[in-house]
Amino acid sequence: MAEIFSKNMSLYEQDMSPTITSPLLSSNDAKEQLLEECEEIWKQMEECQNKLALQESETLGSDPKLSLLMKRLKALTAEFNQWQKRKPEVITTNPKILVALGRDQLQKLDHDLEMVLSTVQAKNKKLKQELLREQQWLEEQQQLIACLNQTKEEVSNQVVHFSEKRAFQELKTKMLKIKAFKEEILKALGEFLEEHFPLPENGGTTKKKRHSSEEPQAQLITLHEILENLINKHVNVPHDPYITINASFWSPYIELLLRYGIALRHPEDPNRIRLENFYD
Repeated sequence: MAEIFSKNMSLYEQDMSPTITSPLLSSNDAKEQLLEECEEIWKQMEECQNKLALQESETLGSDPKLSLLMKRLKALTAEFNQWQKRKPEVITTNPKILVALGRDQLQKLDHDLEMVLSTVQAKNKKLKQELLREQQWLEEQQQLIACLNQTKEEVSNQVVHFSEKRAFQELKTKMLKIKAFKEEILKALGEFLEEHFPLPENGGTTKKKRHSSEEPQAQLITLHEILENLINKHVNVPHDPYITINASFWSPYIELLLRYGIALRHPEDPNRIRLENFYD
């Protein structure tokens, strides 16, 4: 049985490889000829399959060669089905047709290459613009780095090492300058007030004499002294900046300070006044 099957398969393989000896006159004739050959091969395949099916049903024992041939038949059948699904491409031998087909393919290729060239040129232009922007940004960053380095060098040259002793000395110098400036202001204020706001020469009071051993009981004090008392009270005792008005305070001076908002009365005791907070 195996010998008969092998003989039939050899005949089948010979029939599966026919040669086309006639030249192709046109694409339509070639397609029809290929389709006729495919149909003929398909009929031969069906006949072989029917014969193999009959022989397989008649076989009682298992033959290794037959199993191998069956596997080969299945593989060839699957390959045949794949080739049958593909559309056959018929190449003619007519030079005119080949030239026409070649011209069409070259035109299509030329069009595709022009599209690719246009795309590449547009992308190249965009890349050049981006490169110019990046170069400009790089130059700006380099200039900024150069300025920062120059500033760093200047600052490094001007750096003075911190010293606690030196800082204390500078603070002390500033305090002395402030104190001297304060004394100058107080002196100028005192001279201004003594010149423009003197004490009355009559009316039961006399001008205060700092070096006199005999002082009256109701000796009036100058406007400068009144302001100095208000300032000292405001600075030294900020929680209770009020001073008490007594007989030594000349009432016109008190009214002057109150009228122009330099001093304020106590809300509960009219005999006490304080300096206005000018920094609020």
